[in-house]
Amino acid sequence: MAALLLLAKPLSHAMARHAAAAASEPATSVKKKAAHAKRIVHRRVHVPAAKLPRSRTGVIVLNGNGRTGAAAAEASRLHSLHYRVKSTGNAKRQDYATTVVMYRRGYEGEGVRLAHDLHVKVVGPLDGLSPSALHGGQLAIVLGAN
Repeated sequence: MAALLLLAKPLSHAMARHAAAAASEPATSVKKKAAHAKRIVHRRVHVPAAKLPRSRTGVIVLNGNGRTGAAAAEASRLHSLHYRVKSTGNAKRQDYATTVVMYRRGYEGEGVRLAHDLHVKVVGPLDGLSPSALHGGQLAIVLGAN
């Protein structure tokens, strides 16, 4: 216990000096560290190439934001990009904060391509939907508020 008390004060002073030095660091140094950290976080992961052309890729569009007509408007946009819209409808919930693209097993490349085409940042495997809910399609898009 005595050793802990003897070490506590010098340790707290060292931590305070380190915090003060970090706070007074030039902004350019902080930016460089942030840029370096960003590079580490955003490493590229190999994504399989899409096997199907857009004209043969089936998509269901689900409105998850509660705005009337959002699914129909997105379906029209998908048609203009040459995707096959299998169906439109409402998601089970109407409180999605962001738009999500989901893909059936084996169609990750198509999911990533659709997300890229629509500038959607969230892509993942089917979650909460069964493959049969896709009506023969490969992808689902759930529209969120953003």
